Amino acid sequence: MEFNLSIEELEKRTHKDYLIKKTMLKEDSQEYNELKKEDKEALKHLVKAANYANLIYMKQDNELNLPFLDFLNEEIKKGNKQAELTKILFDAQLGVIGIDSESKKVILLKDATELEGKAFYPADLSKEELHTILKSMLKNGKIEEVKNILNQRTIVRRNGEELISIDYTEAFKYEFNKIADELELAAKVSSNKDFNEYLKLQAKALRENDPMLDAKADKKWATLQNTPLEFTISREQYADLLTGSVIEDEELKNLLEENNITAISKDSIGIRVGIVNAKGTQDLLKVKNYLPLMAENMPLKELYEQNISSEDDNLQTMVDADIVSLRGDEGSYRGGITIAQNLPNNDKLSLTIGGGRRNVYHRQVRTSNTPEAKERRQKRLDATLNKDLHKFYNPEADHWFTIGHENVHSLGPKSGTEALGKYKNIIEENKADMGALALLQCLTDAGVYSEEEKTQILVTFGANCFLKARPELSQAHRVRTVMQAYFFISEGAISVNADGIIDIDIEKMIPTANKMLTEIIEVQLSKDFNRGEEFIHKYFNWTDEINAVSVKLKEIDKSLNGKLETPLADYLCKE
Repeated sequence: MEFNLSIEELEKRTHKDYLIKKTMLKEDSQEYNELKKEDKEALKHLVKAANYANLIYMKQDNELNLPFLDFLNEEIKKGNKQAELTKILFDAQLGVIGIDSESKKVILLKDATELEGKAFYPADLSKEELHTILKSMLKNGKIEEVKNILNQRTIVRRNGEELISIDYTEAFKYEFNKIADELELAAKVSSNKDFNEYLKLQAKALRENDPMLDAKADKKWATLQNTPLEFTISREQYADLLTGSVIEDEELKNLLEENNITAISKDSIGIRVGIVNAKGTQDLLKVKNYLPLMAENMPLKELYEQNISSEDDNLQTMVDADIVSLRGDEGSYRGGITIAQNLPNNDKLSLTIGGGRRNVYHRQVRTSNTPEAKERRQKRLDATLNKDLHKFYNPEADHWFTIGHENVHSLGPKSGTEALGKYKNIIEENKADMGALALLQCLTDAGVYSEEEKTQILVTFGANCFLKARPELSQAHRVRTVMQAYFFISEGAISVNADGIIDIDIEKMIPTANKMLTEIIEVQLSKDFNRGEEFIHKYFNWTDEINAVSVKLKEIDKSLNGKLETPLADYLCKE
């Protein structure tokens, strides 16, 4: 094995100006000190459980990750400085290949390549060969085998001229059982009965190959509201771009439809551990009463069923969490880190058995009020935003916007988006953003936000709607940001002058968002891959105006990579 980055490049990327830190709860935090003794004990087990997610995620991501990690550790023992610096980046991005804030690949191992199917599929399996094999298997009557291959909870391997699927409970049996062990120990000591019931259900689901057990655990998890601790096994599908490609082959698409098979991208495993913040949670719950109002104001609502109806929103809970640990898919710092989630996703079985959804917000990821962070924000405003609008920029408004974003994931079409293939995540994230803005006026009229707060959300969104570099199509969250910048500029709601200064027409922002939201929902309702592809390419344009802002951003912000620091979690693991 050979290192891909030189000492000089590694020293640059690991320097404090280029490697930003996100620090989670500390061991002397008030939040931890105020926990009951029983919950402190339970937290130890939850943190230990979370650490196994790193092993699972690395196995799912790239088959070279674990061998390279062993290589690094051996070289570090020999005093190899290059290995020490490389491991800093490896631990941050959790793998041999990541991506930085300027959308450049960070490849730590020479000749390593990133695959559309990650390590969910054989490394030598091309998209075309996958399609050919699946068509042959379907024509030979192997319907169940194909259904399992295209399932979200399986690893796929070769079996002669065909493919076979291995359920996660078997593929990650060691890690799943270790996590289950810790969850059961936590359930014996935690002070909250509901939380303990969930932990036991989740442990059982990890030990047995039965999707219904996952569904029961998810259903219980989605009801948790008044618990002192937070624990989530997240299963998101942004990494796997190969499974969704099956609908790009017209013959295969027709065969799948004939056999009632829906291709669902593979779940990447992550774990979140936290302490529920009571005050932050109460602030979130103020919005819950308005979810039916939001549902009623969604465009084209008469054409689809959504998770939240205009009459009943009982199946939605939400908590603000002080984060102790993020591991696996949750903690891999690849250009950024998640600030909130709305789960389970629409493909999960729990939603078909009467389960709801739950929003969890990451306080330590979103909040950064250090002097350095404030200085960085002011530099960005001075360099890129019309000075007349500075008074409306409010970092807290970004959190208000995120609340809207996560709630809108529960609105809009409830099913059918799998037909959009590799574009479904970009389109769904776009929908959540535009819904958060489009529904602002009805929420303001209802008293959720004041007129000033509404303006702050609009200006803060507009100021943040620009990136340091053009992203790749695989970066769903970033691609949608470029699409929105282009759309809002095209509609005259946002403008950028030759010096890269952003101006915002506040009166045009909500109507523009509503216009884009309507188009997004039309695309989702079409269940047409080609329509989705046309929509993406129509608005994913890196224009001169967008580039002018990116040049400014790179001038004032040197950061390229990031990493998480989890002092409380590290402390608990040592005890």
